[in-house]
Amino acid sequence: MSRSEIMADLPRSWDIVVVGGGMTGAGVFREAARAGYRTLLLEQRDFSWGTSSRSGKLVHGGLRYLSQGQIRTTWHSVRERERLLHRYPGLVEELTFAIPVYDRLTGIALQAGLTLYDSMALHWSHRAYGTTEFLRKIPNLNDKNLRGGLAFRDARTDDARLVFRVIREGERYGGTAINYMRVNELLRNNRGIVCGVTVEDALTKQTVEVSTRAVVNATGVWADKLRHQFGEKPKLRKLRGSHLLLPFHRLPLEQAISFNHPSDHRPLYAMPWQGKILVGTTDMDHEFSLSEEPKMSQEEGHYLLTGLNTCFPTLHITARDIRSCFAGVRPVLNTGKSNPSKESRDIVLWSQQGLVTVTGGKLTTFPLLARKALQETVKWLGGPHNARNPQKDITPQETKSQSYPGFPLQGAEAHKKMISSGEKSRWLLATLTQRYGEDAPNLLPLVENSEWQKVPGTEVFWAELVWSALTEQIVHLEDLLLRRTRLGLLLPEGGIEILPELQKRISMVLGWHEPQWEEEKVKYLALWNQAYSPRLLQ
Repeated sequence: MSRSEIMADLPRSWDIVVVGGGMTGAGVFREAARAGYRTLLLEQRDFSWGTSSRSGKLVHGGLRYLSQGQIRTTWHSVRERERLLHRYPGLVEELTFAIPVYDRLTGIALQAGLTLYDSMALHWSHRAYGTTEFLRKIPNLNDKNLRGGLAFRDARTDDARLVFRVIREGERYGGTAINYMRVNELLRNNRGIVCGVTVEDALTKQTVEVSTRAVVNATGVWADKLRHQFGEKPKLRKLRGSHLLLPFHRLPLEQAISFNHPSDHRPLYAMPWQGKILVGTTDMDHEFSLSEEPKMSQEEGHYLLTGLNTCFPTLHITARDIRSCFAGVRPVLNTGKSNPSKESRDIVLWSQQGLVTVTGGKLTTFPLLARKALQETVKWLGGPHNARNPQKDITPQETKSQSYPGFPLQGAEAHKKMISSGEKSRWLLATLTQRYGEDAPNLLPLVENSEWQKVPGTEVFWAELVWSALTEQIVHLEDLLLRRTRLGLLLPEGGIEILPELQKRISMVLGWHEPQWEEEKVKYLALWNQAYSPRLLQ
């Protein structure tokens, strides 16, 4: 159903209303719908617009949290990482991380940490390399005083696509999700318990009241706003993390590398992601309005470039090499630590009068947040026996990642291997299944009918853009280019060169005639230049 069809037939009574269409909200939505509750998900902007499309793309256990004593955070993260690798093969994919070692004591400490890390996962993956062998695996690395290196296993994902995949699962279980719907007010009965919400449609400006037995506040850095309606004081600290994307040829890495910044020794990383190299991340207080698109500061850009050039001194990477940049704001419990990176990444859960607030954690731990939030929410519903018949969990797709010992076989190399084996159609279905799950068989004919045409310079099929326009609640051009696909991050100047061809393929699908298309194009390019352009660093 299109967004307009959903709105036209929207029920006014629900068991659970989930506010926030990021990773945590999507997880709660899915779990509540699967448990049999009539569940409505409302997102004030686009799905994953906030933190969940601007993360570091890592599904990781948080190795650095071990050194900070956050053992519980690492334990939960490692266990959830393993579950996500099993549940979403291909969309969540294994990634080898390499760590250079420049002094003996650091190497010993890292070995001990990685032994504990692997033990938590029940999966032994780390190994040590001598200097010569390590330099073969990580070319252009700073070799001054290098004593070798270590490698271990973590994972990566397309965060925005993962959000939408989870939302689609919730819809299959009977839930309803709508974007561009702002919750303005919590409604309470004569006992002071939440009984509904007032919702404003951002497109029509119409306001409706929706009744519910409980509300889950999964709005991330916005969570204090709903809590304020109960007179609660702010408890969250808003931290900005910024990232760079480089063309692969400027930093040719076949696996990820973790390295320390020379000024404060914070761990940074660079990893291959969708044919580019992603570099991150910063960690600083975000003191700007949350209604504005977050963006990287010059200070953050120079910080990342300094760390990168210290690690790879012969490459001389500058701001001119950057393809795009992006920033996200993550919520953590504010304990007043002077160093933002020292704040705990533990899960935060508050429950009061039918409002359950869940935040904190990491991308990796969203299923755990969802389960805990639902357990607390059902207390306001009289228990799980009031739900309809719970539905069986969706079976993970049986697609196995191709790999060779030591480092994963990914991207174009894996594609060439399958195609040369005469398995092109099988590869196509497997690829689409990784991205779209059970929607893949419906998308397959669109790809084949468009003769397998891809957007130049990417692995994205033109048919995927058409599919999103048809089925994925696209309201603005930015929804399509920055979240349903990541073309706005991957292509030069946000993909300006493909816009004429894109207009031919999707404008009629979306019902955008020439004036509306031009308006959307102007708004998108202005946004890209404001928050994603590498010129922000110059």
